[in-house]
Amino acid sequence: MEAWGDTAVAIDAGCAIWRREGCLASEMRGETILFSLGSGKYYNLGVVGGRIWELLEAPRGALDLTDALTAEFDVERERCARQVDGFLRMLLREALIEVRPA
Repeated sequence: MEAWGDTAVAIDAGCAIWRREGCLASEMRGETILFSLGSGKYYNLGVVGGRIWELLEAPRGALDLTDALTAEFDVERERCARQVDGFLRMLLREALIEVRPA
């Protein structure tokens, strides 16, 4: 998983997270490419980011995402949780997801 950096956005473990409307996703060479109709930007989410995007079709918590990814990929739980958090912060900062506090 790629490190996405830190932002000032906090996503608590109990938050419900889901995709915002207005984003188009397509697979190219095994990776997910996302296009935001609102900003006109393209994002290469990669393989794991693409899987997170798939999982966010319905509201989920960050812990649910971590559970799913550690079951599917060879990654230790703590590292996965940190990287999922950073990735979700990037998606939120770019207005690609919605977050409802617990």
